[in-house]
Amino acid sequence: MQETLYTYDDYLKLDDDNRYEIIGGKLIMVPSPKSKHQIISLELASTLLDYVRKNKLGRVITAPMDVVLSHTEKPQPDILFISKDRLNIITENNIQGTPDLLIEILSPSTAIYDRTEKSKIYYKYGVKEYWIVDPDIKCIEIFVPGEMNWNLFGAFNINDILVSPLLSGLEINMKELFDI
Repeated sequence: MQETLYTYDDYLKLDDDNRYEIIGGKLIMVPSPKSKHQIISLELASTLLDYVRKNKLGRVITAPMDVVLSHTEKPQPDILFISKDRLNIITENNIQGTPDLLIEILSPSTAIYDRTEKSKIYYKYGVKEYWIVDPDIKCIEIFVPGEMNWNLFGAFNINDILVSPLLSGLEINMKELFDI
């Protein structure tokens, strides 16, 4: 028996208040994040927003926000950045295209998707930089596209200052970020 593939149109017809992502045509319910997740998300997004605004680089957007990559791929990353020359992909209802930077903060229920299926999708659709934030071990891994898959640019722990190849000059004190 063939599994039903969900599309963005199917998603728009859902009549409940749950949050969903469509990954590989699969409808995945996303539970509400825990407080630690939200605190880190806000701290990280605030730091990015300050840097992006100061340097007039584009927009920082936080979840929930639909990112429509294709008819059967609609993730809701925790944080995303779109450069100023690509702001046209921001529509009233969603993001229609690939953001420059996507950030996922791991939760027990979503970590497997963030590290596997979503990672593959983000690579396929040309994300320039992908961050995976692990609140439990207080680490952020930054990935950049390689020839056939992601390359690890760096793994930053609580004793480090995070730097980004995409956002040149950005420095994030990891101790301050994870001091919750």
